[in-house]
Formats: sequence, structure tokens, C-alpha cells
Amino acid sequence: MSSIPISKEGFEKIKSELDKLKRERPEVIQAIKEAREEGDLKENGGYHAARERQGMLEAKINYIESRIPQFNIIDMATLGGSKVTFGATVELEDIETGEAKKYTIMGPDESDFKKGIISIESPVGKALLGKQEGDEVIVNAPKGKIEYGIVSVTFKGLVS
Repeated sequence: MSSIPISKEGFEKIKSELDKLKRERPEVIQAIKEAREEGDLKENGGYHAARERQGMLEAKINYIESRIPQFNIIDMATLGGSKVTFGATVELEDIETGEAKKYTIMGPDESDFKKGIISIESPVGKALLGKQEGDEVIVNAPKGKIEYGIVSVTFKGLVS
């Protein structure tokens, strides 16, 4: 079983989501019960919607519960160094266009591209791991190869 890195904050957020999902269970069960009491289940849209909601809820709970034992919880305050690792904030420059980008490298359960948080498992994350300021990397992105220069590597926690 492989280890999945996650920050303490990210782990707490996932645990909170799991608790919320588990608290929804009785509400969904009640909705199914009420819809079942309406009669013919073949043409009961409320019943089918409630059953679908229950299936999605249970799938999400099972997914989260299956990942929790794999998490390697990391204290972001203990991270540092000059090489790109989990938790690093990396400033990049696209060598071709000169466009600047800034990413924080996190685990797959915390990535949020809109906030500049990318997964260590993403093409950019994989290309950056182990590199340092001044290095150049080639990213095999879906739209083709992109060459970046690493401007800086810092450790300051999550980008909010």
C-alpha cells in the first residue's frame, strides 16, 4: 500500500467532510422511507432520487475511509530546504513565453488548481520534484511539452 502525503490541515478537512457525510445518512434513510410509503416504487421519482443520493453518499464515505489509512500526515511547519518536495511553493517562468506561474506542491487530496495548489502526481508536480532554483524542467502536459525555469523554491505552508 502506497503512502499519500497530506498536510495536518488537509487531513482535518477530510475528517470533517467524512463526519458531515455520516451525519447525512439518517436524513437520506428517512427520505427513502418516506418515498417508499408513497406506493408504487417503479414510478416513484422521489424514491429513485433518494436511493441514488444514498448510493453516492455511501460511495464517498467508502472512498474517504479507504484513503485514510494511506495518509502520511505532514506538519507543514517542519518543511524546508532548497529542493522541490511536498509543501514547496515554486515560482516558475515559461521559457518560451516568459509567463510567470506560482504553485504549491501538495498531495492529490489537497490540490486546487484555481488556488495554485497542484498535486505531486500531476505532470508539473512530477517534473518539479527534486529540482531546485535555477533548474530547467520539461513538463509533458496534455497540450504538449512546456519548458519552465525554476525562479524560486520556498516553504511557507498552503497558499490561501
